[in-house]
Amino acid sequence: MSAAEYPDSQTQDPADEDEFRALVGDDVEPLQAKGARYIPKPPELTPGILERRKAAQQEQLKSGNLLDPASIINVVDPYDFLEFARPGVQHGVYKNLRQGKYEVQSRLDLHRHTVEQARVALWDFVEGCQKHGLRCALVTHGKGEGREQPARLKSCVNHWLRQIDNVLAFHSAQKQHGGVGSTYILIKKNSLARLSTSEKLGKSKRS
Repeated sequence: MSAAEYPDSQTQDPADEDEFRALVGDDVEPLQAKGARYIPKPPELTPGILERRKAAQQEQLKSGNLLDPASIINVVDPYDFLEFARPGVQHGVYKNLRQGKYEVQSRLDLHRHTVEQARVALWDFVEGCQKHGLRCALVTHGKGEGREQPARLKSCVNHWLRQIDNVLAFHSAQKQHGGVGSTYILIKKNSLARLSTSEKLGKSKRS
């Protein structure tokens, strides 16, 4: 069972309306900021991996959840900082997210989740946040240090969040929110929020 929390959708935006512009595009690139040690490498496509990928893709088409299975995800270090922003996310907005200055409007705790449970929970959580008009969320995945497969959930979250179009950016949290065992997420506005922003900007220009 997911530990997601969805507060009232009227919660104030985590950034001023004029800080955001249209944030679209399928191509994504991680920020090369100081302290980032994660450098993704393409996995070796063995026959076994290809077969598992094919089976996973068939299951994804049925469920609507397009996140990759854990078998093809590269591992990060338990103490790595996770950081990512899509092209178009303004520097000031990303800096505020990184520094934990936005109100955390919803949380998801993935402790005691299997990888598959986490994959489903994360997908549903982000979809739910976007539907409710929530812009800043926190996912707790843990560091996974000392495990047989260290940082497994953390590695999966790092990979999966990049695949979700509604995620504009993410960064490892500040200490008070879990440090490198948690991640802030900046979520794209839904259609109602974008319409509201357009109306506000229109009124501002006319006044």
